Amino acid sequence: MPTGSIWARHSLRWNSSKQEKGVSWRVVHQIELNLRDLNQLFNTIDPSPFPDRDLDRSAEDFILSWAQEFPINEPVGLIIYLKKPPEGHRASDLAQKAVRNYFVYRERLNKLEFKRLMRQGRTSLIVGLSFLGLCLFITEILLPKGTGILPDFIQQGLTIAGWVAMWRPMEIYLYDWWPLRLRGKIFTKLSKMSVEVRKGHEADADLFPPVLNPTSKAV
Repeated sequence: MPTGSIWARHSLRWNSSKQEKGVSWRVVHQIELNLRDLNQLFNTIDPSPFPDRDLDRSAEDFILSWAQEFPINEPVGLIIYLKKPPEGHRASDLAQKAVRNYFVYRERLNKLEFKRLMRQGRTSLIVGLSFLGLCLFITEILLPKGTGILPDFIQQGLTIAGWVAMWRPMEIYLYDWWPLRLRGKIFTKLSKMSVEVRKGHEADADLFPPVLNPTSKAV
């Protein structure tokens, strides 16, 4: 899916692992990026040293969008095809270190964000319960028990207002926390993924690797 000169695709691989009674297979989801050079993977504005630089936003969005589609317990790998590979044989090691460092950093930020959300949830829960209790106290103790439009209007209004005050803590504890937690697990998985740098011409030759039966055994 191209965006300028950055594009990505996803391929499915099966990695073998030897066991005592044969060979078992596990799925590895490969995310592939095609770049001009390795610097295009990173944010050019970031003045940090190479291993500590932020990823380019387009590349990060590609990786995250694919990773979110995969089962959380299945490993992910990143293959970077370069038209201008750097000299030497440490390109894969440097890229892997830099990418992992970045997602370790994102994982750390995610944990801090989760802690802030839980702290906000506790605070809003205390405020909501206090306000709800105050509204129920007023309606049950302070308001006159006589019938009439005005007393009924005040009683119903305070009851509704009290439960509306519980909306925010209920939203946090029912809906907001688990997408944040899931995103943190994705960051954790990406912080451990393998990264491989290849020459650009290898991309077309390795588009569709053979699919192996994951339940097959060695003869």
